[in-house]
Amino acid sequence: MPTSAHSGTAAEEPRSAATAPGAALSPDSAPAPALEPGPTAARISRLATLAAGPGASCPPTVLADRPDATLVRGGHVVAKAHAPGCDPDRLAARLRVAAHPSLRGILLPPLPVTGPGGFLTLLDDGRPATRWPYGRPVSPDEPDTAPWEETARLLARLHAVAPARLPGPVPPMRGPAKAARALSRMRTATAATAATAATAATAATGPGPGAASPPARSAPPPSLPLLHAAATVERAWSLLPPWARDEAAAPRATALCHGDLHLGQLVRHPAPDGPWLLIDIDDLGLGDPAWDLARPAAWFATGLLAPALWSRFLGAYRAADGPAVRKDGDPWPELDVPARALTVQTAALAVARAAAEGRPLDADERALVDACGRMACV
Repeated sequence: MPTSAHSGTAAEEPRSAATAPGAALSPDSAPAPALEPGPTAARISRLATLAAGPGASCPPTVLADRPDATLVRGGHVVAKAHAPGCDPDRLAARLRVAAHPSLRGILLPPLPVTGPGGFLTLLDDGRPATRWPYGRPVSPDEPDTAPWEETARLLARLHAVAPARLPGPVPPMRGPAKAARALSRMRTATAATAATAATAATAATGPGPGAASPPARSAPPPSLPLLHAAATVERAWSLLPPWARDEAAAPRATALCHGDLHLGQLVRHPAPDGPWLLIDIDDLGLGDPAWDLARPAAWFATGLLAPALWSRFLGAYRAADGPAVRKDGDPWPELDVPARALTVQTAALAVARAAAEGRPLDADERALVDACGRMACV
């Protein structure tokens, strides 16, 4: 998939690492304003109770309250409500893996709570909740110091863990499933955009043959470029093999994978200066290890990640004997399909965000869609 890449941002996502999806344990969010009674207030109150413990001398702080996760910090502990529809049994299996001694020094281990396996409980709304040590995440204000080599070495160690040593059964890695969900989200968001465009097109035809004068020509509605972008993303998606679209088993599902790797998925623990550890095990499982390298590979190929940073990342992974790519030579035979899939996934989310916000794509988002267009021409 490599295209001519140019020097770009050091951020893993077009947005900063601290606001990237999955940047779970962000440190310095301001306490949330008082909430009206209701499901959200009840969920946050329950999480505040779960997070309370040693070191919780300050009031609980809401770190994030998104549709896919709510996080509340109390001192040295962060409580997390996972996404609605999250399978508690599979999450419990992932938590047991994360707590296993084989993952020590690689994944941030969960803290015990009452529930299946001892590491989760169910909230009143049915969402699973877990407890984690607080860790200091990557600073979005210092992109040049982002831990690219440390991230690569952690991935290499994760991929080298023998699945047979882990408490099983280990669920499948959910990377392809997340990509498929991104396409569904784009389709939902652009359906309303298409309806708006159709209404605008009807209005542009004017009052009809009996009108005194023809209507003035107007520029195309701003929604039309988004619909064209969505069509480009759909075309690139259709060209991926079934396993990358979550329609078949991966041909190389042999390694323990993170499933959603980006710089928002690392923290220093113990805070503030402990070693870097991977966080967020919602997508952890058996899969193709190249998937975990695919996001930085995709950013490099689309020109959003500087070549020097990509070289540092890939070189550190190979030096640590990571199994996702061959030791020397061209890594793209292994990376091509996962990198294409992550490009399509991120482009779909970009189109969905722009449609929901009623705005055009920005430059980084446009670059992702353009990369999808190039895929369709290969």
